[in-house]
Amino acid sequence: MYLILLQYIRPVAAIEHYMAAHNAFLEKQYREGKFIISGRRKPRTGAIMLCKAGSRREVEAILAEDPLDKFQLAVYDIIEFEPNTFEMADISS
Repeated sequence: MYLILLQYIRPVAAIEHYMAAHNAFLEKQYREGKFIISGRRKPRTGAIMLCKAGSRREVEAILAEDPLDKFQLAVYDIIEFEPNTFEMADISS
């Protein structure tokens, strides 16, 4: 499992221009079962994603499809971890 910390490196106005394409990228990853959860950071400096992938190389290939990566609008910190404790809870609040 991988925690991905996305950090914008351009102004939010530049990011907004590519947000529809970025959202399409996210939807594809959810359909393919790669992303489990994602959301904006507060304050709005980037995002966080939880990714189910077999290797770091696979995660890097997935992120290379993100328009925010293609147009050099964000950088990613990829953190591998092994989940061993969790609670099913309503996280929508």
